[in-house]
Amino acid sequence: MSRLKILALLPLAAALTGCDYVVLAPAGDIAAQQRDLVIISTVLMLLIVLPVMALTVLFAWRYRQSNTAAPYEPDWDHSTALELVIWSAPLLIIVCLGALTWMGTHLLDPYRTLGRIHADRAVDQSKAPLEVDVVALDWKWLFIYPDYGIASVNELAAPVDRPITFRITASSVMNSFYIPALAGQIYAMPGMETKLHAVVNHAGTYKGFSANYSGAGFSGMNFKFRGLDDKGFDDWIASAKSAGGSLGRAEYLQLEKPSQNEPVRRWGSVDADLYRLILNMCVETGKMCQSEMMAIDAKGGAGHQGLNNTLPLTYDKYARRGAPLGPAPTFVAGACTPDAPQGQTSASITAPLDMAPLTGAGLKRPSFTPLKSSSFFLGPRPKSDS
Repeated sequence: MSRLKILALLPLAAALTGCDYVVLAPAGDIAAQQRDLVIISTVLMLLIVLPVMALTVLFAWRYRQSNTAAPYEPDWDHSTALELVIWSAPLLIIVCLGALTWMGTHLLDPYRTLGRIHADRAVDQSKAPLEVDVVALDWKWLFIYPDYGIASVNELAAPVDRPITFRITASSVMNSFYIPALAGQIYAMPGMETKLHAVVNHAGTYKGFSANYSGAGFSGMNFKFRGLDDKGFDDWIASAKSAGGSLGRAEYLQLEKPSQNEPVRRWGSVDADLYRLILNMCVETGKMCQSEMMAIDAKGGAGHQGLNNTLPLTYDKYARRGAPLGPAPTFVAGACTPDAPQGQTSASITAPLDMAPLTGAGLKRPSFTPLKSSSFFLGPRPKSDS
């Protein structure tokens, strides 16, 4: 190879130095198993791809026009041995890939609790897993530690070799929670909760981000994940507690407004019920929670009497999260909230004595007046014989 060709390849080599191989060199056991699954699948597929590529070059060279010594067999149309190779080899590869995918799908299910923290270490049952509540905001990440009563924005920490249980939701649009060094990505959706179980085996600082485009501030929706030893994690918790401040409902409503490139923030205390309210989309005082509304609907609904408790509903599309469109927030008021907007509380609603109408029983049949047949005739009236 000439020196000129070598120099031409140098820019490509320089570009490759900027690649991040964290997916192939992760810090957590779940991500390591996912890496192995990718590598094994790739090798199995290459067992077919490489021979096909090599034979393509070989046949093109051997049967080139200038090679008059190559056999010419225009009437050849079948070879049992060749057919067996062509069909059996890919079939075996597909069977292996199917078995590998089936096992990986179940063993690496993000909702499945960990059975080990490393290839040669089982989970220590005496240690409770670390619980972290994750909320995807526009455009930042909120992490709540319910066991420690603290919260942080754009910074997540966990002790090495301790299982982590993530509960994940979002405030508005869908995002994707992803720490490549820890585990695969999983979506965060408003009004819904997803889960992820993972563990970090090596101390260090790793990158986390949203892997799903969610608007103008998406590019800055990154956070740091810190894998710490036990002492380092205790120090991090103590530092968060010493930061002071309290994250309650009012503070959260200000926090969830869209903002870009938010710095790391911590709160020394957090409302113990905040994550549940975020998940049920009822952080605002007086708003009916999603779980409460579903419970009412499951019992047949509130019926005619429930109309007194329903305020004009614009829901969350325009009225929340700092959106410039729409009027003041309006929503369905909570049935059990004493300070519901406009004074509409459960105290002013009397339950019906007869529950039959709520289930459709005992209702009068609608009146029916048959229409004249001529009402359905669109053409000219036929002439009478008389």
